[in-house]
Amino acid sequence: MHSLDSKDFASLDAEAAGAFGRAAAASGVRQIVYLGGLGRNDDELSPHLRSRREVEELLGAAGVPVTVLRAGIIVGAGGLSWEMTRQLVAHLPVMITPRWVRTRTQPIAIDDVIRYLAGVLGRDEASGMVYEVGGPEVMRYADMMRRVASMRRRPLLLIPVPLLTPGLSSRWLSLVTDVDTQAGRSLIDSMTNEVIVADDRIRDLVPFEPVGFDEAIRRALEEGAHASS
Repeated sequence: MHSLDSKDFASLDAEAAGAFGRAAAASGVRQIVYLGGLGRNDDELSPHLRSRREVEELLGAAGVPVTVLRAGIIVGAGGLSWEMTRQLVAHLPVMITPRWVRTRTQPIAIDDVIRYLAGVLGRDEASGMVYEVGGPEVMRYADMMRRVASMRRRPLLLIPVPLLTPGLSSRWLSLVTDVDTQAGRSLIDSMTNEVIVADDRIRDLVPFEPVGFDEAIRRALEEGAHASS
């Protein structure tokens, strides 16, 4: 539930979350499972991540218990963050990069996100709970792009500069990827916040071993190639 391609995404998402919560309550729904975003509450969260928190609250405002899963980068074909990363690596052997490439993240394979979502469904002990999900590796965005480049056997040189603002980054992004400029701006704003798992309680509730980042890349690339063939 997001409207990142709109400048007014926070208001649109809040309206949609409230309407969904009320409709769910009126229909007798017993549980809402929501996939939101990681990020520490004591951090200065980006507008995008603040909106994710607001949606969490509004979904349950009408009384239906909400189970929240918070994730960072989800590695899977078609996902905005993944497509931005994949296309940057595919199109640019040399990148002038802003400071956000040094921010830490904890990417997770889309298959593992789905396992977690299915694993909390219908579980009374998960009602009203907030869980954090991530893959087995914490890395910086720069390292993530280097790993993707390595998997694709492409050269990649990152040249960090301090003056590339989120606005300029999003315009630059629109030149080399097909990611919507406004959606890209909202994502880039969020990349100043660390999104790593601080509480791994869900591993006890839904026990399995998440796949590593390289395997997640391989699956996403294969799925994307299959979808475009």
